[in-house]
Amino acid sequence: MSPILRFYSGEGGDNVGRTLAEIQGLDVVRMEYYHDFIQWMFPLRQPSGYQPGSPVLTDSDVKAFHDRPDLRASLRASFVAFLAFLELAFDAEQNHVRATDRFAARQDVFATPNHNWLRITRVLLSLKTLGLDEECQAFFAFLDDLYVERVGITDLTFGYWRDAAEGKSRS
Repeated sequence: MSPILRFYSGEGGDNVGRTLAEIQGLDVVRMEYYHDFIQWMFPLRQPSGYQPGSPVLTDSDVKAFHDRPDLRASLRASFVAFLAFLELAFDAEQNHVRATDRFAARQDVFATPNHNWLRITRVLLSLKTLGLDEECQAFFAFLDDLYVERVGITDLTFGYWRDAAEGKSRS
């Protein structure tokens, strides 16, 4: 079993021994400042340019996520945890991402270029790749609304997000 499947199945930890549940439970401060968890929470087919040694999805991993509802449920929980970090919430019944009452306090994440913009790209592409297209599209729709409002998102960044939501990677 690959490191990603062991991690997402609850049978192993990331490169420093944290379980998926531990990472999903990180508070906002730790999630902001730790830079070595996002590659495990939202794996991609291409290696990370920022965290050498991070896991890389194989075709077998992708197939497993598409075949196994338990893996997709764990990925959905990762998505919900990441949205909470951004002060966003996911309504599964309506397939809708919305701002929480505390969103204004985190809106700086979107106001100027920062590492969270890269994280958002990764989250979108990982969701799309691993079988959570509806969640990916709901998140992208929220981001599209922010972009239209001109919160600070650059055209270049929005292009990356759009490509990721379509399953395209700009390496």
